[in-house]
Amino acid sequence: MKPTTVTHLRQWKQEQRKFASLTAYDASFAKLFEEQGVKVLLVGDSLGMTLQGHDSTLPVTVADVAYHTRAVRRGAPACLLLADLPFMSYATPQLACTNAAELMQAGANMVKLEGGSWLCETVKMLTERAVPVCGHLGLTPQSVNVFGGYKVQGRDELAAKQLLEDAQNLELAGIQLLVLECVPTELARKVTEALTIPVIGIGAGNVTDGQILVMHDAFGITGGHTPKFAKNFLAQSGDIRLAVQQYIQDVEQGIYPAEEHSFN
Repeated sequence: MKPTTVTHLRQWKQEQRKFASLTAYDASFAKLFEEQGVKVLLVGDSLGMTLQGHDSTLPVTVADVAYHTRAVRRGAPACLLLADLPFMSYATPQLACTNAAELMQAGANMVKLEGGSWLCETVKMLTERAVPVCGHLGLTPQSVNVFGGYKVQGRDELAAKQLLEDAQNLELAGIQLLVLECVPTELARKVTEALTIPVIGIGAGNVTDGQILVMHDAFGITGGHTPKFAKNFLAQSGDIRLAVQQYIQDVEQGIYPAEEHSFN
């Protein structure tokens, strides 16, 4: 199987071909996901909640993400693999370079970081040093204490304008992908159309170039509160492989996310 690259994702955007991605944290699930046709995987700092039992992503360390990145890479050698830079691991451009190097050496193809235009200098420094970057705007979980909870972002005109401006500035700085989380569908459409890079949505409607779900949400293992954007793809078939296939198919056909999984 040929490795998936950012070039493929750019081509799919031009062809208006939607793609599905998932989080993964170990070799076994990564192998299963790749075998079913998932092309993009993320080792997310969501592992702090799904695997470690914390109530936020903040306790996750670079060493944690590197450990799981090595495992996922061994299980899915052909997937485009993103890895999250955890809370405060990119507070300065120099710190970002040091920690990104560890994740890239662990097997990541790209690092993901949360934040707007203030990150432009960091993005430039990383990309100039051969580290591809994925941005993350909207609901950025590492900022949960600033937001006062996990809330939809960009609902008023000023906030929407700022988010679009941040997205464009980050693209100019060099990001090659953007994750949009928990924003109104119409704002997600504007951002997706304004950028030449692929945009991956989670709780951003079915208008983005791709979708991502935390694997536990895709299988109904939410451990309490179920996000509005989540769908249990395991419920219908009871088979994990069929559930992954259904998820991919529904994303590619624009069936998922439906209006019930989106924000207005």
